[in-house]
Amino acid sequence: MAEFTCGHRARHCRYHGLAKTHVQHVLTAIAVNIERLSQQEPADSDYRPRPPTAFQQHLDAHDPPRPLWWRQGK
Repeated sequence: MAEFTCGHRARHCRYHGLAKTHVQHVLTAIAVNIERLSQQEPADSDYRPRPPTAFQQHLDAHDPPRPLWWRQGK
């Protein structure tokens, strides 16, 4: 929503009337989706994620006690 309101100036509508406002919101949402799709990596690309850092490898090797929320997102 923040991308929609701030990045595409959707806080104020350009047109008057409910029907025209709806059309503007639908077209802006289509534009946002096209931008997001254009930024995705193709399925056949040679992209490789970065290897883990030395600190990440150390944590994985020694497995220190972590709070419950560390890997569960809580």
